[in-house]
Amino acid sequence: MLKNVNNSWQYQTSQPITNTVKILVSLKRVIDYNVRVRIKPDGSEVVRDGVKMSINPFDEIALEEALRIRERNEADEIIVVAIGGQENQQQLRTGLAMGADRAILVETETELEPLPVAKALKALIEREDPELIMMGKQAIDNDNNQTGQMLAALWDRPQATFVSELTLSDGKATAVREVDAGLEVIKVELPAVITSDLRLNEPRYVKLPEIMKAKKKPLETISLKELGVDSETQFTVISMEPPDQRPKGVMVDSVAELVRALRDRGLV
Repeated sequence: MLKNVNNSWQYQTSQPITNTVKILVSLKRVIDYNVRVRIKPDGSEVVRDGVKMSINPFDEIALEEALRIRERNEADEIIVVAIGGQENQQQLRTGLAMGADRAILVETETELEPLPVAKALKALIEREDPELIMMGKQAIDNDNNQTGQMLAALWDRPQATFVSELTLSDGKATAVREVDAGLEVIKVELPAVITSDLRLNEPRYVKLPEIMKAKKKPLETISLKELGVDSETQFTVISMEPPDQRPKGVMVDSVAELVRALRDRGLV
């Protein structure tokens, strides 16, 4: 902006850009959290045909935080990455509509376990050289909570998991983590891996103009084999079954009756 100093106009930036970083954000395609998950009659897997799919909510929070970092002029590029089939382009386009600069689809028809996913992200790190990797602390479909930690180990870089508050300064990230005893504040040097907690932020609403603009943003497709990553699985799901239905509640008129009901069910 222009500022009047001693009767002369000088150009002054409203916020100096310092310690700019490239951020890579991992997005996973999952069944939308509002959808009731159903299991196929043969128990082989959950029903996905005709079911609404979305970005994993924790990954969406990670992307929102990356966008806020860039809006503070602390990042100059945000790349969103998804691993899977061509249908993942839908989630990548949503990430681009939110504000990411470009997208990369690592194409594979195999449903990968956390370790191959971490290896694929490590290969992309070597190619893109980002200073910050952000992803959700876990995916709501399998709740493994493993990929971020595995990636940090493979990359041999610091990690901050379950982050509910994040600030960058002087090549370091200060993270507030949610732990069993309460809150923990740690500082890690960049490059680093950050996994987001639910309380980190609330993702923005994507408007139609941004969705239209996202169609023109670059989306690159690369095969898993090109990254030199093996998709072999170590575990086999034998069958799935829904949890037992909850029994109906019982109304009681006194504490003594409540204790008696709990004792009859073997709970006390």
